Amino acid sequence: MDPLFQVQVLSQTHKPQTLIWQALHQDYSSKYLPEDSANTPDETEAGNIAVKKLLKGDRGHYGPLEHPQITFAVGYFPHSTMQQMRTHRVGVSFDVQSFRYTSEAIRQLGDLCLHRINCSSSLDNEMDDLAEAIEKVFYLRPLGEYTDRTGKRYAYTEDQRHEDLVCCAEAAMRYVNRYSQGMSEEHARQTLPFDLRQHWVLSANLRALMHLLDLRWKKDAQLECQVLCGHIWPHFEEWAPEIARWYLENRATKARLSP
Repeated sequence: MDPLFQVQVLSQTHKPQTLIWQALHQDYSSKYLPEDSANTPDETEAGNIAVKKLLKGDRGHYGPLEHPQITFAVGYFPHSTMQQMRTHRVGVSFDVQSFRYTSEAIRQLGDLCLHRINCSSSLDNEMDDLAEAIEKVFYLRPLGEYTDRTGKRYAYTEDQRHEDLVCCAEAAMRYVNRYSQGMSEEHARQTLPFDLRQHWVLSANLRALMHLLDLRWKKDAQLECQVLCGHIWPHFEEWAPEIARWYLENRATKARLSP
């Protein structure tokens, strides 16, 4: 949907399905787990056992899935995506780029736009050259056909998008002017367009990760949230393949909320 969107793994529990099996096994074993390590299955078999004992047939035994943890770096998604991902979540932690302290990209864009204005009679005429720089700071959806939450169809046209690019450029220039007048970043940002691109760190245990996907990968979720979940998915699949396969077959995009 957008070439700048990125998701990368920063940290993850090694052999997460084995850890789940260990937690599950300890529930029913009278032996101290480290003294019973000879009976620990390999990662693939541990994943298959976890699916069979905890998930298959909607058993709903999600507790042992809370032990493995994964952390993602999320880059260049719009602010509205972060807001939606932070809503109705359980067991997920965020640290988010603050625009109280990180205004360099906005100021650089504003300076660039002011320079181009000084070299041209009209900002409107400069949009072809400025568009790439603007869209690295502000997110705009691609041209095309869309539907609202009630199913009503509408088009986002080239003329509308051009107008929005001009609006973003004007806002960046206004930000630079206010900042140069001594206004703080947290005050100067008040007239910026809502969807600044923003980076954040997201951590979740495996149970919470599936719950987050349940919420934000469903077909009526915000489009950018669906795209983010699509970027998360291959990392989940590589990290815990047997559990991920079960999730894909039984829950993915179906809006079935995990307990």
